[in-house]
Amino acid sequence: MALREIFKFGDDILRKKCREVTAFDEKLWQLLDDMAETLQSQDGVGLAAPQVGILRRAVIIDVRDGNGVIELINPVITETEGVQVGNEGCLSAPGEWCEVERPQNVKVKAFDRNGKEIEVEGNGLLARAICHELDHLDGVLFIDRVKQDIPKRS
Repeated sequence: MALREIFKFGDDILRKKCREVTAFDEKLWQLLDDMAETLQSQDGVGLAAPQVGILRRAVIIDVRDGNGVIELINPVITETEGVQVGNEGCLSAPGEWCEVERPQNVKVKAFDRNGKEIEVEGNGLLARAICHELDHLDGVLFIDRVKQDIPKRS
């Protein structure tokens, strides 16, 4: 495993739409392992492949709830419910925090690292993290989701 560079706001790669993963192979596994190590080194909650310079639809999430790292390949949100507003940051924007509205609950279909279809349900922080990381796959940043009528907190 290796630490990967995290691209910062202003880098063009963060605004690009990612392509689907088609090969569930050692190259993908290495990427996921590197992303997990990078995430842990930064004490983050989630990381998307474009944040480390790879334009593929892959994210990892670890909300430190005892369930470990969740890997989502080619994820698609299938259901949302409720609303939460909370302070949100990003490893691509160190020190920046904004109030963002997200669903309280989400369901997502995806594939695991071996190409097996999975379904993940999340609420609260996990739902927020899923939405945040999946946005990265379409070139959307959390600052794009800031509601003008919600005051920012530091």
